[in-house]
Amino acid sequence: MLSSQKQPELGLVCITASNEVRFRTVTRKRLLQLTEIEQEKVLCELYADNLKRLDKAIDFCYANNIKLYRMTSALFPFADTDLGEAVLRSMSEELHRVGSRAIDLNIRLVLHPDQFVVLSSDKPDVVKNSIKILATHALIMDMLQQPRDSRALMNIHGGKGDRTSQLKSVIRDLPESIRSRLTFENDEYAYSTSELLEVCLDTAVPLVFDAHHHVIHEHLETYDDPNVAEMLAAAKTTWRVPEWQLVHISNGREFFADPRHSDLIADMPNCYYDAPWIEVEAKFKELAIDKLRKEWLAAKIPEFSSVS
Repeated sequence: MLSSQKQPELGLVCITASNEVRFRTVTRKRLLQLTEIEQEKVLCELYADNLKRLDKAIDFCYANNIKLYRMTSALFPFADTDLGEAVLRSMSEELHRVGSRAIDLNIRLVLHPDQFVVLSSDKPDVVKNSIKILATHALIMDMLQQPRDSRALMNIHGGKGDRTSQLKSVIRDLPESIRSRLTFENDEYAYSTSELLEVCLDTAVPLVFDAHHHVIHEHLETYDDPNVAEMLAAAKTTWRVPEWQLVHISNGREFFADPRHSDLIADMPNCYYDAPWIEVEAKFKELAIDKLRKEWLAAKIPEFSSVS
C-alpha cells in the first residue's frame, strides 16, 4: 500500500541557507528622510529588484523540485501606503508575468503576514490596520495572478486570546479578496488548535496545523502523541479541498518544547506522512528539506529517496 502513497510536498520558507534567494528592504527612518520624489525612486528600484529576486526564487524552487514557496511578507515594503501602492500598480505587467510563471511551473505561492496583523485586537485601530495590511497582500496576490482560494493562502495567527467572537465577526466582514485566501494557524500560547478549529469550522476558514506549536501548548512529550494525529485529521476537515491542506513543522532548538527553531528537522510526526503540503520552518532552509527527503521520506516511501 505504501508504494502508491503520494509524497508530501515540502515547502521552502522565504529565503535559502545559501545566498541564492535573498531580498532587499528599506527602513522607515531612511525612507522618511527622503523627498517624495526620492522615495518613489527608491521604492521603484527596490520593488523591481525584489520582483527579480522572486523570479529567481521560483527558478530555485523549480530546479530543486520544491512545489511550495512562502513569499516574504516584506517583499514590497510600504506597499500599504498610497505611494507604495501606486508604485506597485505601475508594475502590474511584471507582476503578472512572474506570478504566471509560478502557475505554469506548478509552484504554489503562499504568504504569512507579519505579527502586526491581529484581527482579534480590542483596539479598533489595530484591527483596521491589520485589514489594510491584508488587503495589500491580497492585491499583491491578485497582481501575481494567484487564485482567490486557499491554494494561494495568507496565513495568520489568532492574536489576542479569548476573543473568538471578535475573530468571527471580523472575518465575516472581510473583503472577498482577503477572506477567500485567509487561513489561521494555532500557536504556542494564545490559541490552541481546538479553539481555532471551532473558529475555522464556523467561518469556513481553513486551519493550518502546526505540530510544534501544538505540543508546546498542550504540554505533550512527543509528536506521536495520539492527540497530534487527531488534531491533524480535524484540521483537514476545515479545508474545502483536502488535497490543499497545509501544515507546518519545526523542532525546538535546544530542547523538545523550545519555541525557537532548530537548524534542521530531526523529529517528525509520523502522522505527517498523510499531510499533502508541509512548510519546513528550519534555519537551514533547503538543507533541512534535503535532509527530510533523504531520511524521513525515504524511510517510509522508498521510491522517493531519489528526489532531488
